[in-house]
Amino acid sequence: MADTDTIALIDFGAGNLRSVHNALIAAGAKEVTVTADPDFVARAERIVLPGVGAFGACRDALAAIDGMIAALDQRVRGEAAPFLGICVGMQLLADKGIEFGEHQGLGWINGTVRAIKAPSPDIKVPHMGWNDVTPTRPHDLLEQGEAYYLHSYHFDAVNSDDILATTHHGMPLVSAVGRDNIVGVQFHPEKSQAYGLAFLKRFLEWKP
Repeated sequence: MADTDTIALIDFGAGNLRSVHNALIAAGAKEVTVTADPDFVARAERIVLPGVGAFGACRDALAAIDGMIAALDQRVRGEAAPFLGICVGMQLLADKGIEFGEHQGLGWINGTVRAIKAPSPDIKVPHMGWNDVTPTRPHDLLEQGEAYYLHSYHFDAVNSDDILATTHHGMPLVSAVGRDNIVGVQFHPEKSQAYGLAFLKRFLEWKP
């Protein structure tokens, strides 16, 4: 059974934890626990998985916490707890990531994380700074606006129905993916000022 109002912010050594924690509190969270405890994750009402760095390193760090992936799978996919992945935390939802080799992802949202290939020399990689978030269909969490991005790899989704929003950086890039109680965003809500706080507030109130 979930502990009411608890939010597990997963600490696997590869996330902007302080900023995400502070943003969740600013958005109205009553209790946010930074944790690497699978037992706590298995009881949390909501789960947030941040991530900064290379796909493979983040996947290995998450897998190195004994029981964490199993706890996530049970609580999120088995028991439908609301889940938010941020940046690499969103990319880890894919089947695999191709960055310094090929690495297995969680496989929750079918797709591959690939390097952004700029269509012209004037398009800079990494994709960094403010850019649009354009929902592809109505969703409780996503609204049109601008958010802050910082990434060199993008989520190439297999199924268009799993794409919740896109942005444009010389070409369309996936800005958010999701299915049922799972949402992942490529942008950083904790760095996206009013837009990001409003997004996090909707996540805190979300009842998928």
